[in-house]
Amino acid sequence: MTMLEKVSSETRSILNMFFDKEPLSYLEAAGLYGVIAQGRYNIASLEVIYNHAQDGELKALIKEAIEKQTKGLIEHSEKLLSDSGGTLPSLSFAKRTLHKKQLDIPPDAHMSDGEIAIAVGTMAKAAQMALLATLHQSYQLEVALMYREMLDAGLDWDYRLLQLMLNRGWLPRLAKISH
Repeated sequence: MTMLEKVSSETRSILNMFFDKEPLSYLEAAGLYGVIAQGRYNIASLEVIYNHAQDGELKALIKEAIEKQTKGLIEHSEKLLSDSGGTLPSLSFAKRTLHKKQLDIPPDAHMSDGEIAIAVGTMAKAAQMALLATLHQSYQLEVALMYREMLDAGLDWDYRLLQLMLNRGWLPRLAKISH
């Protein structure tokens, strides 16, 4: 453990003594409530998108976005909000089956894999911006750390999606500018 890590650890411990005893602020509770509600909607959307995707690697990334990114964030957020006495959103959506085999959807009724990848990437970036905004409104160390960890994992996921999009030709390769 480096000296910087030791200082960071001690600082965290001191902050925990002061801030962990406080209930969630209204901003933190509202942020968690919004994350839960939007996350539930995102899962419903991603399940539909998963069933339209045909590329195996794209389907795997979408499934990871559902299982590891979104569901994990929702579960942790629900625990933090309910432990603080907050009310959980009553909003719920139908659960859809994730079909491993391609569904027989007419070509004019579904999106291409490139379009799906762009849509999922846009959803991910919007979710990350929302997490960043709520992170900046957090006073509770546990809440802030959860948001930071989810942002880090989300950025790693984004990178893998971007690499897939470039390798499949779903994004144009831009020429470098020379002066």
